[in-house]
Amino acid sequence: MTIKVRIPAQLRSVTGGVGEIEAEGATVGQVLKEVDTLNPGFGERVFDEDGKLRRFVNIFLADEDVRFMDGLETEVKDGQVISVVPAVAGG
Repeated sequence: MTIKVRIPAQLRSVTGGVGEIEAEGATVGQVLKEVDTLNPGFGERVFDEDGKLRRFVNIFLADEDVRFMDGLETEVKDGQVISVVPAVAGG
């Protein structure tokens, strides 16, 4: 299954400036791991030492936050879009 992954500007330094990558996988986690394989350094910015999503990284599948679905185990369908969105904080 081919899934499009939208990469935010903050992470494009590890993707050669590319803002959208096509990757394969059956789950959100598998797709993101393939993006890391294709673009070394991506994973260490998205995943913590335990392989979980970093606290300030949000992942959306078809505009739904995967944390409210099955997390990284959320199944994906061909043609869906995953968006990597860094959390915004301020005061």
